[in-house]
Amino acid sequence: MSDSPQDAGIRVVLLIENRLLREALNRLLKKRGDFQVVGVCGLNGTPPPLAKIASCDVLAVDFFNQRYLPADLFSDPAEAGKVKTVLIGMDDDSEQFLEAVRAGVNSYLLKDASADEVIGAIRATFRGESICPPKLCATLFRWFSQTSSQLATQNLSARSNLTLRQRQLIDLMAQGFTNKEIAAKLSLSEFTVRNHVHRILKQVDVGSRREAVDLIRCQLVDLH
Repeated sequence: MSDSPQDAGIRVVLLIENRLLREALNRLLKKRGDFQVVGVCGLNGTPPPLAKIASCDVLAVDFFNQRYLPADLFSDPAEAGKVKTVLIGMDDDSEQFLEAVRAGVNSYLLKDASADEVIGAIRATFRGESICPPKLCATLFRWFSQTSSQLATQNLSARSNLTLRQRQLIDLMAQGFTNKEIAAKLSLSEFTVRNHVHRILKQVDVGSRREAVDLIRCQLVDLH
């Protein structure tokens, strides 16, 4: 297949096991001026051509197997990040859907999706959007809420184990004092204060002083 200029349309690779679906989708995309099909393949027991996938904007797949997703196909994460993935013809399976989301899939369509919905999802995914059935979208929200609650519980447990000295540091950090100023107020060396701050950030699992202060304040609000 000869290469076309990048402005010829959204570059799509079809990695489709179902031959009928593969051929039908290939024909539909080629009839539309905003698409450029740069690769069409099934599995046939062999991996898809990496060069073709690397050259596309969107990879359309009709099965879920992480080893065939860009994140696992490319050794360079930056290369994998250039390719967005749309799963089509999927089951209404919340566990599989969440596994696909965690694997980096961008859009997830069920078996009853129409041809127009598939094409619309490829366009939307190319624009940086994510498409999934409303029911599974609700599943994603519940999963995120549960995960956030679990993390909050873990952080709360870690914060409750702070020593009196660490709590004193948190109070002073909340007031905006620098390490040097905190050291002077608590009659400690600046080196010791830095070590305390580092241990606090690690214990409450945050990356900055501001996040640590915010988390501790949230705990105090919850306790009251």
